[in-house]
Amino acid sequence: MAQKEILLPKMGESVAEATIIKWLKNEGDPVKADEPIVEIATDKVDSEVPAPHDGILLKRSVNEGDVVKVGQPIAIIGTEAGSSQVAAAPAPATSSSNGATKAAPVMATSSAPVAVLGKNGPTGKFYSPLVRNIAHSEGVSMAELEALAGSGEGGRVTKRDLLAYLPNRSTSPGPVHSTPVPTSAAQPTASSPRPEARPEPQAPKVTPSQGDELIEMDRMRKLIADHMVMSKHVSPHVTSFVEADVTNLWLWREKVKNAFEKREGEKITFTPIFLMAVAQAIKEMPMINVQVDGNTIIKKKDINIGMAAALPSGNLIVPVIRNADRLNLVGLAKAVNDLANRARQGKLSPDEISGGTYTVTNVGTFGNVLGTPIINQPQVAIMATGAIRKKPAVIETPTGDVIAIRHMMFLSHSYDHRVVDGALGGKFVRRVADILENWPLDAEY
Repeated sequence: MAQKEILLPKMGESVAEATIIKWLKNEGDPVKADEPIVEIATDKVDSEVPAPHDGILLKRSVNEGDVVKVGQPIAIIGTEAGSSQVAAAPAPATSSSNGATKAAPVMATSSAPVAVLGKNGPTGKFYSPLVRNIAHSEGVSMAELEALAGSGEGGRVTKRDLLAYLPNRSTSPGPVHSTPVPTSAAQPTASSPRPEARPEPQAPKVTPSQGDELIEMDRMRKLIADHMVMSKHVSPHVTSFVEADVTNLWLWREKVKNAFEKREGEKITFTPIFLMAVAQAIKEMPMINVQVDGNTIIKKKDINIGMAAALPSGNLIVPVIRNADRLNLVGLAKAVNDLANRARQGKLSPDEISGGTYTVTNVGTFGNVLGTPIINQPQVAIMATGAIRKKPAVIETPTGDVIAIRHMMFLSHSYDHRVVDGALGGKFVRRVADILENWPLDAEY
């Protein structure tokens, strides 16, 4: 019987590793091609790994709870045909200055939730997203992580190492294993004063009262919480507001919605129209479509707009419409409806929730008139569209001002003040409002 390794597949351009959640097959079980054999979870989405072909699951190479890199073997399947040799899957390697070879860490540039701690410590140790998130939530400093003797490959600190350390830390905090730190990182120079240590902010301790219900956060809620805290820590948020008169847009949609659905088989909501206006404004003001890496601004070539969607569980997910500026209104409507439906069903792939360069959240669907959204890192801006309401408004006419009932809405634009100043942030949201206000009543679709 030939043996073939199953490797953890690539799950998105910025996904470097995944956590093994649950094995669906036991060793010795028969499997069929495309049949799921294991459930995995990344920082972006939960999914399943299917068997590449028919056979017998001979060996599960990793355990539930393990963090596995993309391309790493996770199982061995026996098949009837082919060579009996197991295909080798060596990890990428780099050579150090002394000629020794060590495993090269896979670096992710994900917009998914990560802890404030960096992927690598001062000594170059690699820390997985799972380890970083646990360390962040438990208040474990980078110095403590660096001092841990890891049991993983190349001394890497694993989830088990960190969880085993936490009980000891509560009674005897401090390093449990001494790891030398480079002199340049550990000691200030004589010419520079030693910086004062700033304590990490800690959440207040909450004691439940009798009768209170304790609800454990699920995995997605923990990731969202970490991502939101990290975003507020990284980016100084500023929010600009504009009120837009979208009466023409409202009347146009009322006029075409039945014919649109009959012709295209899709409902036309306001969301694809908002996305079209945002995409047009980004093309005119491309410095909104940037990311920050240290002191470098990365101006993104593609316009990939994320649309925040609420799940039945109450959690939030942000599927991405790639190259939104290249789609017409019909294409955007089909993309919005498809992604929203599959998001609610939990059928999105990791690629479909990664790579966004700007995000829109329609808080009007909940009856909210405006909001102050938090930036979806590593993006630098996000727009919230409020509910459209009938309001009295002043209309200028050639014969004087009059008060009329109009369809009005608020647009809220949060942006990263490190790289987006008030002028650009304010002009951008004003431009989106202008596009919506000047929507032609005879617009084609």
